Parts: sequence; C-alpha cells; structure tokens
Amino acid sequence: MRVNCVGAIIFDASDRLLLVQRGHPPGMGLWSIPGGRLEPGESDIAGVRREVLEETGLHVEVGRLAGTVDRPGPGGVTYVIRDYLASVSGGVPTAGDDAADVRWYGMAELAHLPLSEGLLESLAAWGVLPR
Repeated sequence: MRVNCVGAIIFDASDRLLLVQRGHPPGMGLWSIPGGRLEPGESDIAGVRREVLEETGLHVEVGRLAGTVDRPGPGGVTYVIRDYLASVSGGVPTAGDDAADVRWYGMAELAHLPLSEGLLESLAAWGVLPR
C-alpha cells in the first residue's frame, strides 16, 4: 500500500533549517523536516500548511516541489513523500502534535544530529543543501 505524505523544507534568514524531533513511531527521537500523511482529498499544499502548523505552530507559504522519496513503512506500507520548499509567514516555533521538539539548525550542526534516514542525502541530491 502506498501512503501519500508531504514535508516542508524551511530555512530562516540565517540559512538554518527547521527540524522537528519525532515524538512517535516511525522515527521516534529522530530529527526531520516537518510533515506527515495527507488526509483524504487534501492537496499537497494544504497538507504542507496543516502539518507545519500542527507540528511547529508556524504558518507557511508553500513554494516549489523540491523532490520526492519513497520510504518503507511497517506492514509493507510505502510512504511516498513529496517535500516542498516553504517560508514562514507567521507564528512562533512551538512543538505540537507528534513533535517532541522543534528547532532551527545550522548546516554544521546537521551532521551531528540523529536524522531521519536519507534526509541529508535527499536534500543534497535535490540541490537544497548545502546553502
């Protein structure tokens, strides 16, 4: 079964990347970009806005599709994840929903974090990193 998901690649004015620490499986404890499953009938853009707001308390403007990746999930599920560039239009970063924490990280810090599998490689392959 394929499950449609979206994510948001958000940088601040200092080129730091917004990451959330997952509070629940899959990926509990790992840092990743905000995102999650689309709801039935939900567009990618609406899903990105909703997921970012739920996980970080931030409102975003959604830009272009950066890339797509398939990730295996439990029980033979495949997560089809479409990650979009986005910019903050309002709010204050606050962990919510299934996020245990939310923080801005500089490029040098990313290599030292427990990140979701393939995150840095995907962002580099899509030309999003380094900045």
